[in-house]
Amino acid sequence: MASQNVLNLVDIAMVGTLGDAALAGVGIAGFTNFMATSFITGMAVGVQAMAARRLGEGRFEETAVPLNGGLLSAVAVALPWTIVLLLAAPTFFPYLAADPEVAGLGGSYFSMRLLGLAGVGMNFAFRGYWNAVHLSRLYMGTLLLMHSSNIFLNWILIFGKLGVPAMGVAGAGLGTSVATYIGTACYFILALRHARHSGFLSRVPDRATFKAMFRTSVPAGLQQFFFASGMTVFFWILGRVGTAELAAGNVLVNIMLVAVLPSIGFGLAAATLVGESLGAGSRVEASAWAWRVGGIAVAVVSVLALPMLVWPSAVLGVFIHDAPTAALAVFPLRLTAAMATVDAMGFVLMNSHMGAGNTRHVMVVSLAAQWALFLPAAYLLGPVLGLGLSAIWWANAAYRLILLLTFVRSWRVGAWAQVQL
Repeated sequence: MASQNVLNLVDIAMVGTLGDAALAGVGIAGFTNFMATSFITGMAVGVQAMAARRLGEGRFEETAVPLNGGLLSAVAVALPWTIVLLLAAPTFFPYLAADPEVAGLGGSYFSMRLLGLAGVGMNFAFRGYWNAVHLSRLYMGTLLLMHSSNIFLNWILIFGKLGVPAMGVAGAGLGTSVATYIGTACYFILALRHARHSGFLSRVPDRATFKAMFRTSVPAGLQQFFFASGMTVFFWILGRVGTAELAAGNVLVNIMLVAVLPSIGFGLAAATLVGESLGAGSRVEASAWAWRVGGIAVAVVSVLALPMLVWPSAVLGVFIHDAPTAALAVFPLRLTAAMATVDAMGFVLMNSHMGAGNTRHVMVVSLAAQWALFLPAAYLLGPVLGLGLSAIWWANAAYRLILLLTFVRSWRVGAWAQVQL
C-alpha cells in the first residue's frame, strides 16, 4: 500500500527541482485529480466487500463477478467525466490558486493526469478484488513496474531526455498517466491467469448484484469525493497563507500519505477478514479482526514513523530545495509522525466498517469531522488569524483524533454487523 503514493512522490521529488511554484502547482493539482478520481475509485469498496462476502459464503465461482461490474462501472463513469473535466479545467483551475504562476503550472499537470482517469478506476477495482480473495501479493510486481515506468517516463518528459522536448510539470502528469495504463494492462493479464475460474470476463453481474454493489460503493465514493474536495479546499487555504506554505504543505501531505498508507493496507486486510467472517456467520470473529489488525498496524507504523520524528530535515530535503520553505515544514512533519499511530488505528477501524458494508456511517462521520471541524479551523488559524502552518497542523492532529474516537465507539456498538449484502 505504501507504493500507491510513490507515483505522487516521484512527481514531487522531480518537480521540486523546478522551484516552489512548480511544487505548489503540482500539489494543488494532485489533490484536484484525487477529487476527480475519488468517486470512481470508491467502486473498489463494493468490489472488495462483495467478493469477500462471496468467498466467506463458499461461492468461489462468483467472486470475480463483482470485479466485472466494477470494471464496467469505472469505464462508464470515467470516460465522460474525463471529457467534461478537460473542457472545464481552463475555466475553474485559476480559482484554486492565488498565484497565477502556480495556477498555470498546476492546470497543465492536472490536464495530463486526467488522461489516466479510466486506468485509475480499473486499477482500484482490481485492487479490491485481489485483496478480497487473499491474492494481494499478485499485484506487487505490477506496482514495481508502474513505479519504475513512472520514474523513467518522468525523467524523459520533465527534463527532455532522449531527444524528447522538455515538458516540465506537464511531463510529470503525462508520465504518471501512461504508467497507470501500464499497470492496468498487467492487471488484466493477472486476472486472466488467476480469476477466469471465478467468473472474470465471463459473467455480467445481475441486477441484484449491481444494486448491492452500488448500495455499498456510492456512499464510499461520495465519502472519498468529499474528502478529496476537502483536501482541495485545504490546499486553497494554504495558498491564501502563502506560496511557500502551499509548497511545504504539498510535501507534508504526501509524506503523511506514505506514513498512513501502510495503515490503509492493514485496513484493507481487516476489511477482507471482517467481510469473510460475516459471510461465514461469525459476528464475534468479525469484531475481533479489527482489534487484532489494528494492534499490528500501530506497532508497524510506529517504527516507520521514526525517521520523520528524528530526522525531519533529512526527509524534507529530498523534496524541498528552498531552505526557508523546508524550515516551515519541520515541526508539522514531527507532529505528523507523532500522530501516525492514531491514524493507523483509525484507518483500520474505518476500513473494517466498510468491509462490513457500513459505508454510509463512514461517509457521515468522515465528512462531518472534515467539513464541520477541520476545514473551518484551518481557515480560521491560517488566513484569518495568521498563525501559520504549524497551527494548521495542530488542527489536523485534533481532527484525526476525533475520527479515531468516533470509530472506536461505533465499532463497539456493533450496528455494522446488521448490514446485508
